[in-house]
Amino acid sequence: MKKDITIPEVENIFLAAVQEWNDDFMEKVWYVHLVNDSDFKLDGVMVVSKAFGTIEGEMKKTSLLRHAFVEIPPVSVVKVEMLEKSVLVLNNEFMVTFFIGNTLYDKKYTFKAHSIHEDYVEEVPILFTDGVIVR
Repeated sequence: MKKDITIPEVENIFLAAVQEWNDDFMEKVWYVHLVNDSDFKLDGVMVVSKAFGTIEGEMKKTSLLRHAFVEIPPVSVVKVEMLEKSVLVLNNEFMVTFFIGNTLYDKKYTFKAHSIHEDYVEEVPILFTDGVIVR
C-alpha cells in the first residue's frame, strides 16, 4: 500500500529572508518571501510558521502563524511575514503546502538559528536583491 503513494519533490520553490525598511519601526527588518521560480502556478498555498530553540539554556518556542494564498503565479514572489528581531536567534521553520494541478506538494523550510544575518546574504532570484535563501 505504501509503495503506491508517490510523494512529489518540490523544485524551484524556496524561501528568502530579505531586509526592508519599515516605517513603523524606523529601521530595517527581515521579511520572509515565498519565491516561485518555476513555470507552474501554485494553487491553495498554505504556509505555517513557528520558531523554536534555546535561549540562555531555556527552551523557547513561538505560537504557530498561518498564511494562505489563493494563487501564486509562475516566476513570482509573495511576502509571507515579518520576522521580529528576537526570533532570529531561534530556528525559524516554515511548512509550505500547495497544489500544482491536482497534485499536492509540501515541504519544510528551516532557517537555522542565527542564519538570518547580513553575513549570509546572496542575490535572490526574481527579487534581484540580497537575502538569505533556504531551499
